[in-house]
Amino acid sequence: MRSITRAAVEAMDARDPLAGCRDRFTLPPGVIYLDGNSLGALPARTPERVARVVEDWGRDLIGGWNRHDWIGWPRRVGDRIARLVGAQPGEVIVADSTSVSLFKLLAAAVDLNRGRRVILSEADNFPTDLHVAQGLSRLLGNAIELRTVEAAAVSAALGGDVAVLMLTHVNYRTGAMHDMRGLTAAAHAAGALALWDLSHSAGAMPLALNEARVDLAVGGGYKFLNGGPGAPAYLFVAERWLAQIQPALAGWMGHARPFDFGAAYEPAPGIERFLVGTPPVLSLAALDAGVETFDQIDLRQVRAKSIALGELFRRLVEQECGAFGLHLVSPPDPERCGSQVCYAHADGYAIVQALIARGVIGDFRAPDVLRFGFAPLYTRHVDVFDAVVALREVLATRAYDHPRFRVRAQVT
Repeated sequence: MRSITRAAVEAMDARDPLAGCRDRFTLPPGVIYLDGNSLGALPARTPERVARVVEDWGRDLIGGWNRHDWIGWPRRVGDRIARLVGAQPGEVIVADSTSVSLFKLLAAAVDLNRGRRVILSEADNFPTDLHVAQGLSRLLGNAIELRTVEAAAVSAALGGDVAVLMLTHVNYRTGAMHDMRGLTAAAHAAGALALWDLSHSAGAMPLALNEARVDLAVGGGYKFLNGGPGAPAYLFVAERWLAQIQPALAGWMGHARPFDFGAAYEPAPGIERFLVGTPPVLSLAALDAGVETFDQIDLRQVRAKSIALGELFRRLVEQECGAFGLHLVSPPDPERCGSQVCYAHADGYAIVQALIARGVIGDFRAPDVLRFGFAPLYTRHVDVFDAVVALREVLATRAYDHPRFRVRAQVT
């Protein structure tokens, strides 16, 4: 393999059709940020957008709900996200956290598919998804069972007792990507519903929920959608289910006429039935600015750049770090991987901390995985080159042996 030079990588950036998108973000100088798959960077418009809502609040007080249509923000932002995930307006609503949204949809899916008692998932699914399913099982007196299998065995495990297949599209630890269309079809052939967690894929690639006949989906707002720390999540319900699906967690904002203040719950006729409490207006303003960073963006170009960045990272690690014991845990084929590349190393946590001290921010996932994420709207090819050079220096000098890099922080 011919050696890759920094000049060659700079030429890649010069040809990048998304290069100008970096100006849509505020990034600190001297930092290479490869953790947008965990928390997106700050959009340049977010401070002004949130400040404007704060000013409206100060001036208009409670009148802002009508004057500025704060009450309609969950649906409006949901409709903007719908374009990014291949849904139509009215199928996506912004609400709560990913975990709460998942609980609502899992409970609804089990109710839709009564007579079946299994939630099927991947053993290495994101823990919160498994925890939510376990909690629902306990709540229902273990009438529902969470069954997990290895990723390769999911399709074969779709038996006649499976009510819903619950999978995360891109694995959080390895970046491995499931075949959404194929597994959704397999679930339907077995009489099960398909529920997908899009947290590590929405905003990094085109998605086609309706084309794939997905029934239900959830996703977070703070990763590739750039909505800010703890941004609200969103959920999707295919239009064909909206008239009959029933939320187990019912609240006044999901009522057909919330300001009639009726004691008996009557679900709203559309996706709004999955609202529960009062919309978090300041957080919605930030998420709206985050989703706006995708305006006029072709997601096919986003995915093409994501693949190119991942492939470049793999080749550079092989070129520069091949002798230092890193083991690739992501799929070797970039086409089968999300927008991240992950390596295992016994000293993974300390290596990541040593990199952060040098201004290269990735993250660590237990037990031993170094995770590097690529947000195509602001990650440059030269960032990838410089990050791998820093990684080589950390490994070659064993800088990670310093005791301060081995002290585990609360967030890794």
